[in-house]
This record gives sequence, structure tokens and C-alpha cells, in this order.
Amino acid sequence: MPRDSAVTWLVVAVVVTVLAMIAFVVFVPTPTPEAAPASANVATPSNVAWTEETIAEVNGGDTVRGMVLARRCEKCHGEEGFSDSGEIPNLASMDKLAFWKQLEDYRAGKRKSALMQPQAAVLTRRDEADLTAYYALLPAIPDPQDTRVKAVAAIDPQAAATAARLVALGDGTRGIPPCQGCHGPVGNVRGAPSLATQNADYILAQLEAFADGSRANDINLPMRTIAAQLNQEDRKALAQYYGSGLGALPGGASPVWKK
Repeated sequence: MPRDSAVTWLVVAVVVTVLAMIAFVVFVPTPTPEAAPASANVATPSNVAWTEETIAEVNGGDTVRGMVLARRCEKCHGEEGFSDSGEIPNLASMDKLAFWKQLEDYRAGKRKSALMQPQAAVLTRRDEADLTAYYALLPAIPDPQDTRVKAVAAIDPQAAATAARLVALGDGTRGIPPCQGCHGPVGNVRGAPSLATQNADYILAQLEAFADGSRANDINLPMRTIAAQLNQEDRKALAQYYGSGLGALPGGASPVWKK
């Protein structure tokens, strides 16, 4: 092949290659960045995920260190976990997992409280585990040397019977499961907030907050769904039932059967 022809073909090949590259850049669309999942902007009720590591972290709290930290809690929640105000929750014998989740939700802003959010904001995860370890060991049953005061709510027999039915059976006509399904037959079960020795005013306030959506840190919406189906009399009856101590007794009242 003559030298001039070889050069010509080389130039043609280079030109064709360059044109092909330009066409690829111009006509092949550039992939757009992957959109963020829709759930990224959706409010979640809680940041807590119950992994094996999280459960081990919660159960690894130091009770002695927790006792020291609890000194800052005594003014509201009482010495050794019983508050003398019916609107403030008792913490004695509170389940570790349930208590730790509430502290985490306060710290993350998932549970709203003008009083508790600033308190929880200064806690570390270790502080939370230590506090839960301490309060979980405090007895809920008084002994001769016990000086704690528990606000006991009065309850009338009709309200007690209504509450007993909801605790034991729920109300299938309204899609309400029995309270004992999650909280246990005596109001105290692992993984759920204890109701057995809780204050009535506090329970009522939380039921109303779940019902109107102002409290929304229940994963999968069980409490918001149930509380919204309860009427005002039901919520009051349940609060008085547990606040009076009947919830800590199996069959604490005879349920009223609907005919």
C-alpha cells in the first residue's frame, strides 16, 4: 500500500473514532442520581430498633451508677421510684426495655415533653442503661420499712367492672384487644410499660395523648389505634383500675358481660 494511502486511512480512522465518541457523549443520557427513599422524609415513631446488640446494651446497665444518676430524678419521681403526684409516673420496677425506650424517645424528640426532653438530652445511652438497671431493681411491693407513698385512686364498682372487661377481653365490636395481651394479666410484663403500680392521672393523660395523636412514639401504632377506639368513660375506668391497684391482682374485679 502506498505511503499516502496509509496516512489517509489512518486519518479517516481517527476522525471516525472521534466522531463516535462525540456521538456517545451527546446522545447517551447521563443517569440521574437515585432519588432518596420516600420513607426518608416520613416521620417515624421511634428510632429504637430492638437488635441483639441494643438489648444487650440495655441489660448491661450498672445499678450503682444508676442509683447515683437517679438522685436528679427524685424530686419529681420520688425516692426509690414512687411519685407523690398522680400526674407523674412511678418508675419502681419498670421494665428495662420499656423504660430505656422512653428515655431514648425523649432524647430523640420522638416523645414530646417540655420537662423530660431537656432532662433526657443530657443523658448518654450508658446513662439510660444505668438508670433503667437501678429502677428495675426497686420493689413495687411495700415492706415494713418502706416509707414511699403511692397515690391510690378511688374507683367505683361499675367503672372497675368496665375496666376488668377491657383488660381481660377487650371489645371485639370496636376492634379493641384485651389490655392484658400486651401488658400482662397483672399489668407487668417484659418489654411493655408497667401498669400494675402506675398512677391513675398519668395513665389517663397518656391514653388521651395517644387518642388525640399528641403522643405518637408507639411503633406500629398499637396504642394510638386502641386509645382512639376507647371512649372517655373507658379511658377513665382503665386509669382508675390500674391506679387503684386492682390491675396488679389477677381478676381484680368482676367484668361486666355485654348481652
